[in-house]
Amino acid sequence: MRLIFITLLSLMIATVVGLGATWVTSTRGVNVGTINIGAWTARPKVGTSDIDPYSRASIARSGELPVGAGDGITFSTTKDDAQRRLDGRCDVVVKGVTPPARFWTLTLYDMKGQLVANALQRYGFTSQEIVRESNGSFEIKISSRSRAGNWLPTAGVDHYFLVLRLYDTPVGVGTRTQKDAPMPSVTTVGCS
Repeated sequence: MRLIFITLLSLMIATVVGLGATWVTSTRGVNVGTINIGAWTARPKVGTSDIDPYSRASIARSGELPVGAGDGITFSTTKDDAQRRLDGRCDVVVKGVTPPARFWTLTLYDMKGQLVANALQRYGFTSQEIVRESNGSFEIKISSRSRAGNWLPTAGVDHYFLVLRLYDTPVGVGTRTQKDAPMPSVTTVGCS
């Protein structure tokens, strides 16, 4: 009787641990095959047949359609360069240049993966509409209050994340450093 009890208890513990680990990796992801440049993270194999099982489970759960490897790459961040979470009540500046790409988009999402609702219905910028400096760099201000220039409203959400999609770009699996792919900085400049 004791052997049956220990066996059933072991099976229950193994099931709980296995299901818990699967849930954690499919909701939070893992760093299998990731590229980290500054605050930005990308998983270049997500849009290929070489996708890791954890990323596959995460995509199946979220229902997102990843950018194909031949089309481009997606970078995202939930933190600034100093590793502080992006807070919708704070002013954040995304500044610099992007790696070479035919077209890019920068979009703001809430932590559930939905566009942040705001009165202006402004959810992001594209490379074609952004106002740039004479040297080609840009500055995007992300804040709950109106700002001059390139401004994205956060509507005061607690936390959010940014997604930078680069289309038709040489950035990929071999990219590892800021020198290979110059990414814009993400800086928190103040909180209200």
